[in-house]
Amino acid sequence: MTEPSPRPTGALERFRQGQRGMKAMDNYKGMAWMTLAMLGFALADTFIKLTLGALPVGQVIAVFGFGGAAIFGLWAKARGERVMDRKLFTRAFVLRLVFEVFGTVCFVMALSLIDLSLLSAIIQANPLLVTLGAALFLGQRVGWRRWVAILIGLVGVLIIVRPGMAGFEAASLLGIGATFGLVGRDLATRAIPQTISTLLLAAWGFLAAGIAGLGILLVQGGAVWPDAVLTLQLTGALLCALVAYYAVTAAMRVGEIAAVTPFRYTRLVFAMALAFFIFGERPDAWTLIGAAIVISTGLYTLFRERAVAA
Repeated sequence: MTEPSPRPTGALERFRQGQRGMKAMDNYKGMAWMTLAMLGFALADTFIKLTLGALPVGQVIAVFGFGGAAIFGLWAKARGERVMDRKLFTRAFVLRLVFEVFGTVCFVMALSLIDLSLLSAIIQANPLLVTLGAALFLGQRVGWRRWVAILIGLVGVLIIVRPGMAGFEAASLLGIGATFGLVGRDLATRAIPQTISTLLLAAWGFLAAGIAGLGILLVQGGAVWPDAVLTLQLTGALLCALVAYYAVTAAMRVGEIAAVTPFRYTRLVFAMALAFFIFGERPDAWTLIGAAIVISTGLYTLFRERAVAA
């Protein structure tokens, strides 16, 4: 019995080049999807901020939450998934809902009180804090280089917020709360079984936020029947969030995580541009310096994660 002849070297090299070319093309597609997702999130934030001048915070959260729950719930139902299932309510699932509600309420309240550009700069610390939380609570190994990067990134957050200094805004602490809520949500998500789809997680997360918003509205009062403009703005926020959700999911499925994830930081660019042209915001030098530190250390952390994985 003769041995099979090996593939010719030239053909093998062309095959490998073709594979690398396909992977590179997938990464480019993933980068484009992620950039679109960040634009969608920035637009959704802008629409929400526009409504907050006329609608109470609780009402905005309730409308956005129940609207998102309906969209994602129907989407999951159309795919044949069981939206109501007692098996969903594991400890990690419930914990995720708690963090989702806390983060959403803090985010919308902060959006009503501080500049969009400032809030967007603060939440850029999310990837760094996820790495920190994974090391502290999930047992992920983090080398000294990433620990240093995390600490420097936290200094960048302090520069943005500037506690105790003349430029400090107490409401920016709500932005810190929103960031910790989002980090807790992301960490809890990692502990949820893969059998629970992202659509179900999104549907229940929006529903929990909607219930919280309704509770806030009942306590604060002041509900307003939205006119045509406000209705369009709320609809725009929901549609942009839906597109962003689809795009971020497509990005993570098409491209490599290490290639795609850095493009999450484009959200700050879009947010600052929208804040400048729509709200007339002009971030000061300290905010820009702090944001640059946070983004730089976040990118370095991603680079180190990729290097360690290799």
